[in-house]
Amino acid sequence: NNEEEEEEEEEEDEEEEEEAEGTLIQDHTETDLVSLRRTIYLTIMSSLNFEEAGHKLNQIRLEAGQEMELCVMILGCCTEERTYRSFYGHLAQRFCLRGKAYRECFENLFVQHYATVHRLDTNKLRSVAMFFAHLLATDALPWHVLAIVRLTEEDTTSSSRIFVKIIFQELSEQLGMRALNEKLQDPTMEKNLESIFPKDNPKNTRFSINFFTSIGLGGITEKLRQLLAKRNSTFASSDTLS
Repeated sequence: NNEEEEEEEEEEDEEEEEEAEGTLIQDHTETDLVSLRRTIYLTIMSSLNFEEAGHKLNQIRLEAGQEMELCVMILGCCTEERTYRSFYGHLAQRFCLRGKAYRECFENLFVQHYATVHRLDTNKLRSVAMFFAHLLATDALPWHVLAIVRLTEEDTTSSSRIFVKIIFQELSEQLGMRALNEKLQDPTMEKNLESIFPKDNPKNTRFSINFFTSIGLGGITEKLRQLLAKRNSTFASSDTLS
């Protein structure tokens, strides 16, 4: 019996030691993350321009999977400014072009921020929209990320509509209306943009046309207008025949 009790005690001691080690590793990891974020923050804040910031950030040794920490900090610093600074867009662009891991992190951040855009105050919403508009305009971010935007009355809020408005106005400003139109009408883009320029039913098509017209970008809805006119004439013809 004594031997059994001693074995049980030894097992309990081993379990406690393992738990303690696990806690230590966890604490150590969290401390490392806080330290990493602080280093990234101070590096960004002490840089005179985005080239300097990019160069210094490149020298920080990141472990695999820590790319997201860097991307979150870049966007976080951007939203802490009172107004949008192109410094952050250029810095993020630099990392997107540096490697797929960073690009995918910023794609994920776009999805996350669009889903929670209603939680952002006006200034932060504007900064986030302009930040991502820069990445799209420079092709640092693939345009298929826009597929998550479903531009209908039911699927948008006032916040998400403002977000989409700023992105497209900024794209028009940076690319010019003609280049923007060409980009949107690229056959490879059509599938990804069906949710923004819906053709599924006339109500949604009209909503998209009215939305872009109201923000001064009616020119990019020409295809939708033609589709709607064609549908209306088809209905008119069938009414006449009946």
